[in-house]
Amino acid sequence: MSDTAAADAATAEAPAPAAAPTPEPPDGDTTVADGSAEAGAVADASGEAEAEPPAADHAPADPEDTSDGEATVADASGEGGAADPDGGPGAEPPVSGRGGVGESPAGPTTGEAVAEEDPETDAEADADPEAEAADGTAGTAAADGTAEAAPQLSEAAAELAAQKIERERIARRKAEREAPVEAGAKLSGTAADLLAAVRAVESGGKPPAAFSAPPAPRTPSPAPAPAPARTPASAPTAAPAPQAAAAPSPDAVQAIRAVLARGGAPESLAPQAAVALGEDAAAQLAESPWRLLAVAGVRPTQADGFARALLGAEATGPGDERRAAALVSWLLAQAAAKGHTVLEAPTLESALAQYGVPDPAQALEAAVGEGAALAFEEPVGPPGGEYAEEDEQPVRILVGLEGSAMAEESLAEGLARLANTFTDPADWDKAATGPGAELIRAAAGHGLVTHSGGEAARAEPRALFAAAREFGLRVCLAAHAPAEGAVTVAGLLSGAEGPGRDADGQFALDLLIVLDAPQLDVETAALLVESVPDGARLVLSGDPSVLGSAGPGRVFADVLAARTCPQLVSRIPDPGPIGELVSGIAVGELNQVDAPGKEVVIVPVRDAGEAVHRTVQLVAESVPRAFGIPADAVQVITPGHGGPAGTRALNAALKERLNPGPGRFGGFDPGDRVVHVPSAGRALPARVVSADAQGLHLAGAAGARIVVPKERVESQVRHGWAVTAHQAVGSRWPAAVVVLPGDAAQALSRDWVYTAFGRAERHLSVVHGVDQALPRAVAEVPAKPRTTRLTGLLRGLFVSESASQPE
Repeated sequence: MSDTAAADAATAEAPAPAAAPTPEPPDGDTTVADGSAEAGAVADASGEAEAEPPAADHAPADPEDTSDGEATVADASGEGGAADPDGGPGAEPPVSGRGGVGESPAGPTTGEAVAEEDPETDAEADADPEAEAADGTAGTAAADGTAEAAPQLSEAAAELAAQKIERERIARRKAEREAPVEAGAKLSGTAADLLAAVRAVESGGKPPAAFSAPPAPRTPSPAPAPAPARTPASAPTAAPAPQAAAAPSPDAVQAIRAVLARGGAPESLAPQAAVALGEDAAAQLAESPWRLLAVAGVRPTQADGFARALLGAEATGPGDERRAAALVSWLLAQAAAKGHTVLEAPTLESALAQYGVPDPAQALEAAVGEGAALAFEEPVGPPGGEYAEEDEQPVRILVGLEGSAMAEESLAEGLARLANTFTDPADWDKAATGPGAELIRAAAGHGLVTHSGGEAARAEPRALFAAAREFGLRVCLAAHAPAEGAVTVAGLLSGAEGPGRDADGQFALDLLIVLDAPQLDVETAALLVESVPDGARLVLSGDPSVLGSAGPGRVFADVLAARTCPQLVSRIPDPGPIGELVSGIAVGELNQVDAPGKEVVIVPVRDAGEAVHRTVQLVAESVPRAFGIPADAVQVITPGHGGPAGTRALNAALKERLNPGPGRFGGFDPGDRVVHVPSAGRALPARVVSADAQGLHLAGAAGARIVVPKERVESQVRHGWAVTAHQAVGSRWPAAVVVLPGDAAQALSRDWVYTAFGRAERHLSVVHGVDQALPRAVAEVPAKPRTTRLTGLLRGLFVSESASQPE
């Protein structure tokens, strides 16, 4: 039987078995490719071992390689530096260059641990469009010093600049209210002292006290006074357009280049350092060379070598306070890339110890005092009266970077504001019929409501949307990815989509319904909630079992855990064999399902090469022939970008079969199916139309025309016949082919499998080469926890509100 016929037979033969057992191939047992990384190599995103480029001073790591051989914080369990999932730490090669920028004797020793990979191995790459340069060539060019281009402001940076402007405007508006709530005002005890100490140090005051001191008893904070009635202001009626941050001046870049040269670092890092550290980057690096860690891709061992070369005898060793402060910021940034907004103090201290810091607790205290991070205390257990007056409620100390930590406080205050300023319940019983009736009744009487359910349950918030419009409300439906009848969250925030903003800079609406709420990171959610006016309704809806946000935080899960607002769980099951399969996965069971219409088909493979071959057959021939679904409506999903069966390899093979061409437009041809990543966490499906001097022209959702400047094509556009599960979340296709090569076994988790399998509407093919790793991942590998503060903040705010209400 030919390969094509074999693939057809796999699709068209009798009902497929469940995804749980692995069918035996005709010629023997299914073999699993060895995904372990050999010594001296770095684990690729898909589990394949790729040799790390030698002799590249401070070379930014491969953007699709998160294993860096450094001791970083792995997860929220408090364990710093978990074992590398591919079998062991990737040995970091010595880095040559003037000043001996290489392995620091103060770095991790025999017990060195490696950052644990995220189950979605390319989550960081998907979240950062500037890290999407194909094959890491952009970083290589910067590292070897042979090519240097003027820094280009990405669309992501422009969007962040716009968000910063909006946050500043929101802060000014808050300050004008009768009862302003200062960020951090809800804290008490040690955390409040720490925050005050940080501000004192910033203003020239004395250093803070040790944060290990016993916390003061917590007392409920008074409820904020109602906001005064708003009056029209001179603010613009729409959100400010993204403004490009000023490019670093040539003089600043030249000064940085001179400092880098003295320390033996590549001078080509100067533009990146200027963007990361500002115009005075040269002075900062001269004073504290470890500040170089703020540049993406630079590692602690490289920063140590740079510091030794630059400071000489002035370098005080691994206990240098400047080194510790930079390490704290770097470790927290690494944790943020894995979804954490804060980390427990013992976790950070453990990681600092692995880098040879002699007194981690004191070093962390000093770093907080210098403003490198903020410290907070959080009660252990539910707040309130379970403790006698003479007893102190136990607390834990959390440390985080200012951006994420303060965003969580702003978000908590915004959610509490919406819940407490809603004073206009309505009688919507006449519309509360059919799907969504319960949700309609809940939204009628509350300012904040959560709604959980699978793909089929999205009909309920849509029913609420229709009912609200019938009652004359200004209502908006927003989703993470383009969806029929909905605006995107990014478009809503930028003003490109949705109702626009009123004179006070807030959305001109009475009800906002957010689909795909699990995809909200804390900063996006804070900006979104702050833009909802007092007295309006907010409904957060989503599937708790899918992969979480690309950015830090777990907003939807934290709001559910706080239990401070009405929570509705849909009773609508996902239909058919695919729905039955993913419903079981959600609770940790990979069940056999009856698929009389071949809705679920398992295609066993022995190795990655066969996986690619079978995938191309399924997309180009078998699925279109058996189900009448065109190849363009079949989406391939695989765990990572790299490796012999990652998105790169699969897209190359699919392009050759479906749209062959010379790739004359930077590797793309008209008709190519692509994914456009304009900003962090956004992956938009599109198709190449043409290219000219302006850049690459794409046709996006609903025919929207997109022009990607040529200097950003490499970092923002990749072929899209095959994507990762993070890129696919929020979207569905008539058919999906999920590719599970043997070397991806370590990357699988329950939420990854649930997300990937759930992208199919009518047909799911599983190219199966991981043997028992699939049922094991579903049963035993839940989503990795994230350390956040939002649940505790919400509980504290709502307890305070309850305590302040008259009996």
